[in-house]
Amino acid sequence: MSFKNFPMVPRVVYGRGSSQQVEEIVEPLRKNGYPIIYFADHCFKGKKLVENIPVKRNDKILFIDTTEEPKTSDVDQIRNELKEEFGKVSGIIGYGGGSVMDMTKAVSLMMNNEGSSADYQGWDLIKNEGVYHAGVPTLSGTGAEVSRTCVLTGPERKLGLNSDFTPFNQVILDPALTHDAPKDQAFFTGMDCYIHCIESLNGTFLNAFSKSYGEKALELCKKIYLEKPQWDDESNEDLMMASWHGGMSIAYSQVGVAHALSYGLSYVLGIKHGVGNCIAFDKIEAYYPEGVRDFKKMVEKFQVEIPKNVCSDLSDDEMNKMVQVALSLSPLWENALGKNWKEKMNEKTVRELYEKM
Repeated sequence: MSFKNFPMVPRVVYGRGSSQQVEEIVEPLRKNGYPIIYFADHCFKGKKLVENIPVKRNDKILFIDTTEEPKTSDVDQIRNELKEEFGKVSGIIGYGGGSVMDMTKAVSLMMNNEGSSADYQGWDLIKNEGVYHAGVPTLSGTGAEVSRTCVLTGPERKLGLNSDFTPFNQVILDPALTHDAPKDQAFFTGMDCYIHCIESLNGTFLNAFSKSYGEKALELCKKIYLEKPQWDDESNEDLMMASWHGGMSIAYSQVGVAHALSYGLSYVLGIKHGVGNCIAFDKIEAYYPEGVRDFKKMVEKFQVEIPKNVCSDLSDDEMNKMVQVALSLSPLWENALGKNWKEKMNEKTVRELYEKM
């Protein structure tokens, strides 16, 4: 029997103000005059966060447009531009939410791998280690800071570059950076973490390793979203740790029905991952009854609007594409429904689920 030998983030700094240590962390990495490249969410243009990025010499800040989720074409274009301008880079440091985390990981990998990032969508297709890459999350929930994947929308599908080379070399967890996140955006990324936990803990891949992380993340999510009377600084800290533990819980297991359906929504309609998870999760009480009931309480408590009727105007071709994208994610369905998942989930059933959304 062969057990999964998966990598973990080797170095992590945690604490309010810890993002001020980025300079001392990256300084020893500089090689032969090659620059450090900083990715930052475009929402930080002109903001204090950018002023604190320790740019030196020929370093460069690239603002990542997160209006849409990362595409393979975006990754390829940035990789090509960096190679053309600098040849090589000493490292890439990403400041932002899940989209920037994924973009940082993907471009790092593609600096040292030929062809298009679309060629590597899947499991263990990356051949070479990427350049040094570090993540500084400014939103909590996706688990992208700790996962072995970076999810990209390609010409044929939405799927991650899942590999042992994907995880960050370094993560800086500074809860102060999540303080000013817009309410709805913070809720949707937080729900990504909550849904990770529900799908992992109710999955057929569950084991003691993933269960220990998933249970802690779920405990923190319930504390934040159900038990506490209001959001406070402690909530930011708790959600940052829930995101970390939630990401770890799926490293040795998998997500499930909501994530599979969300990938279809994102690919065809361009709906962001966290929002798509919530749209899907809201309609799948049959698969996760207790989890969905608590989710509805959280939505009501935080007065967040979950988009409705998003699939009502789709053409037949669009609906079929959405169904195919969802059904192509075999590991997610197997985790949710077992090895014989194809007997329980088919095009008709997936289509009916989408029609509820």
